[in-house]
Amino acid sequence: MKQYSIRFILLCILFFEVFLLIKNPVRAQVLCGNKDECQNKIKEYEEKLTATREQKGNLTSQIQLTNTRVELAQVRIQKTQHDMTATETEITQLTGKIEQLNTTLDHLSVVLLQKIVQGYKNKGATMLDVFLSEQATTLTNQLKYIQITQENDRLLALRTQQVKVNFSEQKSLRENKKVELEKLAKDLQAQKIDLNNQIAQKNSLLEQTKNDEKKYQQLLSQALSEFQAVNKAVETGQKIGPVKKGDPIALVGNTGYPHCSTGAHLHFEVRQNGTWTDPGAYLGKSWDWPLSQPIEVTQGYGVTPWSWRYSYSGGIHTGFDMVSRSSDVIRAVADGTLYSSSQNCSGATIKIKYIDHGSGLMSFYLHVQ
Repeated sequence: MKQYSIRFILLCILFFEVFLLIKNPVRAQVLCGNKDECQNKIKEYEEKLTATREQKGNLTSQIQLTNTRVELAQVRIQKTQHDMTATETEITQLTGKIEQLNTTLDHLSVVLLQKIVQGYKNKGATMLDVFLSEQATTLTNQLKYIQITQENDRLLALRTQQVKVNFSEQKSLRENKKVELEKLAKDLQAQKIDLNNQIAQKNSLLEQTKNDEKKYQQLLSQALSEFQAVNKAVETGQKIGPVKKGDPIALVGNTGYPHCSTGAHLHFEVRQNGTWTDPGAYLGKSWDWPLSQPIEVTQGYGVTPWSWRYSYSGGIHTGFDMVSRSSDVIRAVADGTLYSSSQNCSGATIKIKYIDHGSGLMSFYLHVQ
């Protein structure tokens, strides 16, 4: 059954790859011919990324950075594909070994069983029978024969046991390789998604900046201004008081428009000890969602088509942008102390609510009315 599940996963991946290629065509390019070449290429691109990040923050270097990220994502995909091919070959080879060992084990088991049966039959003859028999003069030879036979039986039993151990080890190794192949298949799927995101980010960069350095710097400045507004809100926010999970705390708005917001939505962010973290680790688990279902997340956490703007975070979007199709009421995701703040954001006023949940954990709600 597990073999069929692996085949199903691989077929799903193939379908997913075709879907991505249709949606975002990428030129076919072999960047590395084997696993070692791919690993060297990965190292090369990672070093190139580090060098590019250290360059002056201009549009040219940003385009170079996105190109390198796309190429790095492609190389990682190719390395995973090489790893999968090698693992599949190992599984096939192990299957052949297991079949050979199984045949050998069946044969040895039959021979050993025959030896055991013959041994029991021979136990019926006593030493007196041997002395009185016509072959008594060859007693010494018979004793030697018995000793040799016993030793051969012992060696046969030992070999059978060794084959059993080897058979078990090879089966265990094959199962481990199957698990490894399944993990590689999941890694490949995630890498394909990452490549799709990198391509979308590159296209978004070129579309939004129109290859204009001034426009690029303006967009970076606006994103940084929002980040600074959140930091200042933490320092100067007005304490409202304790809230419970589910309490209404604000309404979805568009404050910060036009420079720090482009439409009514909620930017929800989580920070642990001052460092942003993925809200997905909390929402729908220990925390409630801040909006009523159905909810549309318009921009997730991490690398997105717009996250190139957030140079201060290394190019990741630090929260969730979302809207609700049923209500504009924002509710507390968990118990804590509510604060409110209004800050300047590139000449516009952005309103921010945040909740201190204790132990350095805080949730932020931006662009509220």
